[in-house]
Amino acid sequence: MAIISSKKQPSDSGGEPKQRQTQPKTSTKENILQPEAAIEEQGKQEESIRPQRFADYIGQKDLKDVLEIAIKAAKSRKEVLDHLLLYGPPGLGKTTMAMILAAEMEVNCKITSAPSLERPRDIVGLLVNLKPGDILFIDEIHRLSRMTEEILYPAMEDYRLDLTVGKGSSARTRSIPLSKFTLVGATTRVGALTSPLRDRFGLIQKLRFYEVEELRLIVQRSAQLLNTTVTEDGAKEIARRSRGTPRIANRLLKRVRDYAEVKSFDCICEKVAAEALQLFQVDPCGLDWTDRRMLSVIIEQFNGGPVGLETIAAATGEDTQTIEEVYEPYLMQIGYLSRTPRGRVATAAAYKHLDFKPPNEQLSFLQ
Repeated sequence: MAIISSKKQPSDSGGEPKQRQTQPKTSTKENILQPEAAIEEQGKQEESIRPQRFADYIGQKDLKDVLEIAIKAAKSRKEVLDHLLLYGPPGLGKTTMAMILAAEMEVNCKITSAPSLERPRDIVGLLVNLKPGDILFIDEIHRLSRMTEEILYPAMEDYRLDLTVGKGSSARTRSIPLSKFTLVGATTRVGALTSPLRDRFGLIQKLRFYEVEELRLIVQRSAQLLNTTVTEDGAKEIARRSRGTPRIANRLLKRVRDYAEVKSFDCICEKVAAEALQLFQVDPCGLDWTDRRMLSVIIEQFNGGPVGLETIAAATGEDTQTIEEVYEPYLMQIGYLSRTPRGRVATAAAYKHLDFKPPNEQLSFLQ
């Protein structure tokens, strides 16, 4: 069984996870004297999980192929990259991809989010300080204010700022040239972007959910960087419950690592990963307590649906936006929930997963 780690491998590769010997604890004095250094070192270790180059980026092969061609073409012509819009569910690596683009192009990457650009001077300050070739990454770009968006139009198209100086009859427009830059926008709701903004992006690419095998490789790589020993089966168990999302995979890995350390296990095998994730109420399909609660409410209280979104929100105590944007997409992706004109309906697969009798079996039983 393959094990990815810098730690010493356990002597037996099968059966129950072996418990390790208790190690002498670091002195209290040492812990008190160097807390800042320990925190800084941990921060560097956590940041190292993020891939720095395309060679380290696992998954999204089609996207990588497109961007690698764009990078080589831009470098050969000594031009900046065309503006890029990345869209897809959260946690799939949009920010990481922007940072990789900057590294591959050997330029700086300035990161911000649309909600922080409330006033025109916020975006103006960023644009005038960009150097030639720099990448400006705007997360949640669909939330840009109308005024900020209009400032971006000439900046993206002609690399200039059009500012109004003065008021009333003395007002005049002044144009300020900008360095040529690349805007990388990220959004989970590409349909919420206005057409003028969306059309100014030369590349529009979607990030897809990851396969279990891709997530297994990500878990193994992250475990190695975190100095955590994980077996191939253990990594696959975490990957299966990660909802197709690397961010969730890395988050679950850290929680399983905590469990393994507290319980004094030498490595994270399949059994240890399953026990830990059961403790955190993440089932084998990646559903958490809220997912199961939502499905059970639809099945038990509303006979499987159809039921309206507002009604589900009232019954579960969640707000409608959270249900629609956080929980529903994955439940629909795995075929446990469907949207109809009359409302949400739990599928037969959801009945089976929660150990309920599907509607057709109930009807046959009654007959």
